Amino acid sequence: MLYPRATDSRAVVDLSGVWQFKLDDGHGFADHWYAKPLTAPETMAVPGSYNDQKADAAHRDHYGWAFYQRTITVPPFFAGQRIVLRFASVTHTAKVYLDGTEIATHEGGFLPFEIDLTDQLTLGQSALLTVAVDNRVNFSTLPVGNEDGGSMFGMGDGGIPSVKIAQEHAKKQNQPNFDFFNYAGIQRPVKLYTTPKAYIRDITLVPDIAGTNGLVQYTVATQGAGETTVEILDRTGQVVAHGAGTTGTLTVPNAHLWAPGHPYLYTAVVTFGADQYRQTFGIRTVRVAGTKFLINGQPFYFKGFGKHEDSPLHGRGFDAVFDVADLSLMHWIGANSFRTSHYPYAEEMYDLCDREGIVVIDETPAVGLGRGTKADAYKTMHNGELHQQNLRDMIDRDKNHPCVVMWSLANEPETAAFPQSAYDYFRPLYELAHELDPENRPVTLVNAQSDYNKDMITRTMDVVCINRYYGWYNLGGDLDAACEAWNIELDFWAKQHKPVMVTEYGADTVEGLHDVVPRMFDEEYQAEYFDRISAQFDKRPFFIGEQIWNFADFNTIQGLVRVDGNRKGVFTRTRRPKMVAHTIRRRWHTIPDFGYKA
Repeated sequence: MLYPRATDSRAVVDLSGVWQFKLDDGHGFADHWYAKPLTAPETMAVPGSYNDQKADAAHRDHYGWAFYQRTITVPPFFAGQRIVLRFASVTHTAKVYLDGTEIATHEGGFLPFEIDLTDQLTLGQSALLTVAVDNRVNFSTLPVGNEDGGSMFGMGDGGIPSVKIAQEHAKKQNQPNFDFFNYAGIQRPVKLYTTPKAYIRDITLVPDIAGTNGLVQYTVATQGAGETTVEILDRTGQVVAHGAGTTGTLTVPNAHLWAPGHPYLYTAVVTFGADQYRQTFGIRTVRVAGTKFLINGQPFYFKGFGKHEDSPLHGRGFDAVFDVADLSLMHWIGANSFRTSHYPYAEEMYDLCDREGIVVIDETPAVGLGRGTKADAYKTMHNGELHQQNLRDMIDRDKNHPCVVMWSLANEPETAAFPQSAYDYFRPLYELAHELDPENRPVTLVNAQSDYNKDMITRTMDVVCINRYYGWYNLGGDLDAACEAWNIELDFWAKQHKPVMVTEYGADTVEGLHDVVPRMFDEEYQAEYFDRISAQFDKRPFFIGEQIWNFADFNTIQGLVRVDGNRKGVFTRTRRPKMVAHTIRRRWHTIPDFGYKA
């Protein structure tokens, strides 16, 4: 799916701004709210999560449907064009109506969907656009929710009769099976765009390197009749290669390679009849060889973070300012990578990483599959097809980004309690990812804290990615024991002859809390934690990277182990550095991106 860009043949109308809004009181569909202007509506900014834009618990804790509404008008000079409405992210289920008629339903809150409105709009006249949004999660959604209403941070009822009775009468709540707040709404840009009636549907660019030259295998999918040409422009706008037809391979002489920290972007200018599209890309290769992760044939070492789309007031809503600032902080601290934990991010962030030379592990929204269940969840879940569709959509959307070097199938699924079922579920997804990706990037699955001896699927991934909290959730406060546990486990992974990296490790830390003797939750403990554990990684030649949990503090549901959210950030939620940021900065600026441990 192509990102909507304005060109000589295409126009883009951004529908961002303040929309009409109303939380469903249980009568929204029965009373046909979607078919008429909302009664007594509120204002709500789009894009943005609706939870924190109003100063009350009703919006913060809403469970169920909500309605967005605005009018759209297509100018007469769009005549003769194809007109498309595009939503980049609506969390988690969306029903879209135009003048009261349902025109689309979409499930999945982190990837785009489009609606062709060419024959449904009258040029020069307004139409009522209504979007109904459902934020509920359960065993059939991605990410997964707890259908029994239990909290991952609660203490249960303890057998107390009064608690049981009160729970029976309590209002329904979102109880995610994941440790981040279930922000909801129209969270990324909504755009109308046009194309000619005969148009370019998709572009696929697969780079390779031959000596000093770059090779670009291209495929152009079109709709309608017309001739196709492709030109490759360098950074200065000079044509360095050109071809004709919908498929082919172009040679870029003396190519500038895209590399972490040293990005170079070319532009493919694709023309099909009256339509034209400009797609940026980079020439680089990615592969796994033995226990090495190679970018452009050189062994790469991941330094970076798990991250979230999370900021004050915006919630999970797209914010270009925070994205630019976050990457600036990554450069400052010496990071070269992050994982899109735990869902695909906004497309604009990938464009920014392409330009800034930051490496991305791209992850589906499959977080917490089967975790905390007593029965074999892989035999009772109903999200297998949705998981496949999310994987297809993610790879289709992000395949041309040079910053994306690896696909992650899921974060912390249950893989040890029911190892054969987990293998049977994830192995086809692994094969599907390789089949779908024209570049055939490495594929991984992020392993949770569980019995790695029983796990059958993690060791079959191209790269072993593990989340471990020795010294925090396990062996908390005892860093000597934590280091011993790390070395025992790493001895196990050494026998698998795979590249191994840690994708989460960290300690909750309250900024400003200090002590002469490091203790859990103070800043000294967080600094010593990373110093001690990082030293264990440095002893292992097969260990290819460290991504800290988390880049910044982020919001979660209420719970006994969460004080104002998850506090494992190296930066606060407002992006102020904790003391440990300076410790990590000194370490990472001494570790090269390439050749470390080579």
